Amino acid sequence: MPSPLPLPLAARSQRATTPPSSSLRGWLRRLALPAAALLIAGAAQAQGVLSIYSARHYPTDEALYAGFTQATGIRLQRVDADDAGILARLRTEGQASPADVVLLVDAARLWRAEADGLFLPVKSPALEQAIPAQLRAKASADGRTAWFGLSTRARVVVYDKAAVQRVDVDTYEKLADPKHKGRLCVRSGSHPYNLSLFGAMVEHIGPERTEAWLKGLVANLARAPKGGDTDQIRAVASGECSIALSNTYYLARILRSSRPEDRAVAERIAIVFPNQSSWGTHVNVAGGAVARYSKNVPAAVKFLEYLASPEAQRHFANGNNEWPAAQGLSFDNPALKAMSGGSFKSELVPVSEVAMNQARVQQMLDRVGFK
Repeated sequence: MPSPLPLPLAARSQRATTPPSSSLRGWLRRLALPAAALLIAGAAQAQGVLSIYSARHYPTDEALYAGFTQATGIRLQRVDADDAGILARLRTEGQASPADVVLLVDAARLWRAEADGLFLPVKSPALEQAIPAQLRAKASADGRTAWFGLSTRARVVVYDKAAVQRVDVDTYEKLADPKHKGRLCVRSGSHPYNLSLFGAMVEHIGPERTEAWLKGLVANLARAPKGGDTDQIRAVASGECSIALSNTYYLARILRSSRPEDRAVAERIAIVFPNQSSWGTHVNVAGGAVARYSKNVPAAVKFLEYLASPEAQRHFANGNNEWPAAQGLSFDNPALKAMSGGSFKSELVPVSEVAMNQARVQQMLDRVGFK
């Protein structure tokens, strides 16, 4: 893997008043005409405000929100909470919910909301063309789709390059090898990021082998699961353990940082995208849907289409260190490029099928004692 250093500073957080980039402004100008027609075509008051329930808490998204309003005249009102809080609120509000668009950051939560009838399936050729089938909900018999992945994050292996050989951690299966006893750090097994990975393993190797693999992970733990992905990365750099799992955007934040302590971490660790010779590295999605009782469905669909546009997809990559969900897009994030060497093979199993394994995986975790 090419050396990740030196890398530029992370982009500063952009507030709602920050003008979008020139390429994004160009796309927004093209968006303005159909969006303006949307406003004129009736129900102008109803179309004037779009209510967003969002689990995305990334300051760099503010430029996207501001740009959409600038182009369309549609103001955005946001309710920010975590995924579980948003779903609980939607269930409580029922038909009285003011939500038009729901943004969540995990495939299992998107699937759960779909199963609970919290989304309104829609037909959008623009979204279907932009977002690969494996990164969105399975279409219904009438061709409508409940939710779409809008960005992805790969779950990779971080290791101490002074203590571990890359060949020993280049697949997820190898993390359960007894040779790694006392070496592994990981956050809670029940966290959505891990549940998603474990659910993908069920699809790849079957439930029996997945449970045996999880038992092997528990046997190899250096300490009880705790903290977030950034804590696991720092634990590897400090020598508390020598192998960990992390989503890529946490790593990119460290690689793009100028803080001396982050530079020291970047120098100590190495990164591998697992299973490049087999099914590919696991990816999870952050995605969006139209709320079940939206009063502004055409504008809600337009907003999701906007987030799937090439310029917005590049903004997710360059601004928030996420991989674009849309296919074949170039971007300028040096940390993502340094991690992957420019590209990597990702798994093709549908994230909706992975999400459906969540309950089964949780039962496995309970049986093997994975906290």
